[in-house]
Amino acid sequence: MTTTGPRRTAGRHRTSSVRRPLTAVTPIRSRAGAGGNSGTRASGPVRSTRGSARTAPATKKSRQQSSRPASSEQGRTLAFALGAVVTLACSLGIIMVLSSSAASAQAEFGNPWYHLQRQAMWLVLGVAAIVAAVRVDLGRFRRVIRPAMWGSLGLLVLVLTPFAGQTVNGASRWLELGPVTVQPSEIVKLTLALFVADLLASRAERIRDNSVTLRPVLFVTAMCCGLIMLQPNLGTTVLVATMVMVMLWVAGADGRWVAGMAAGGALAAVALAVSEPYRFARLTAFVDPWADPLGNGYQTLQSQAAIANGGFTGLGLGEGRSKFGFLPEGHTDFIFSNISEEFGLLGSLFVIGLFVVIAVLGAMIAMRSRDRFGTLLAVGVTTWISLQAIVNLGVAVGVLPITGVPLPLVSAGGSSLVITMAACGLLMNVARRST
Repeated sequence: MTTTGPRRTAGRHRTSSVRRPLTAVTPIRSRAGAGGNSGTRASGPVRSTRGSARTAPATKKSRQQSSRPASSEQGRTLAFALGAVVTLACSLGIIMVLSSSAASAQAEFGNPWYHLQRQAMWLVLGVAAIVAAVRVDLGRFRRVIRPAMWGSLGLLVLVLTPFAGQTVNGASRWLELGPVTVQPSEIVKLTLALFVADLLASRAERIRDNSVTLRPVLFVTAMCCGLIMLQPNLGTTVLVATMVMVMLWVAGADGRWVAGMAAGGALAAVALAVSEPYRFARLTAFVDPWADPLGNGYQTLQSQAAIANGGFTGLGLGEGRSKFGFLPEGHTDFIFSNISEEFGLLGSLFVIGLFVVIAVLGAMIAMRSRDRFGTLLAVGVTTWISLQAIVNLGVAVGVLPITGVPLPLVSAGGSSLVITMAACGLLMNVARRST
């Protein structure tokens, strides 16, 4: 009997040592449910005076390790697959930027390589951004998210000033920084996704408390959308708002509030679309482009003609005809039309397939993430890239009104390319840390 007591005591200590690590991963497993459940699980060991002294260091250590790359083979496979798809998309983009812009660049700048040279420069910066994003310690990176969010809001204000903003076709969307221009709204897409993911993950236990989750998210989102609309840029405004709504829904926010805000946002978008004459003209041209074939319906008709000319296999690389002054913005917003003309239906399906794969990989990364921050960040980035691709493709084929949204990773445009590649790098980072 003298030895039985200590053995039972040791058994209890062994049981405690086995169960203690579960408290470190409990908040990670609760990412798909309500935050209250995670708080209940974590509070069990804290009630024990003997266990609490050992549980806190274990939890701190697990949080430090959660930001390090995991050794999961499937996680590395997801990251490699996403990197391969991004490489294919960027390679196709650099080829088609040259093919679709050489004629217009020769006529405007006297240099057929003008747009290719600029796109190649941005591509190099994008590669550096994606490498840095893959290697960054997300645990430490979260400390600079909020300053970055306020800094990007400052850029949105700065772009509206006459001494810094550059106005093109009646829109002030670019900042002039010497020989290059930067589009702050592209930066805001990434910083807002990071901000919302960080805030909702850090307040998971109170996700149903609108005062600490929903209100601050809506406040910052409203500021971003309001400043973007002042440029004006309705397409990006709708894209950013939709991304945030999806992140709130996945985080477990009150569904009634999210649904109400989504409905209110849709009504606001319609009101904004009909409030300005040029937006209303685009809307009516989308409904019937032949009503104004040489005016507001011109781009839509030329885009459809280019897609139809491509047939099944296309006219061949460099053999397209729409780029010779027929289709405006053929290397940016309507690059998909040039791809369809030169590579046909097969090329179109290839482009669509690339973004389907990105969406599937993003969803898999979100589901396999080790923590709520990684899950929400993956959801936000995947929603942003997928929705932007859908909008661009819809505009090109004529099923959506013209919005001025580029095709991610493919269209010419430095800010869009670098920021989207950085976002994909963060996705790969989350994948490498997945279970």
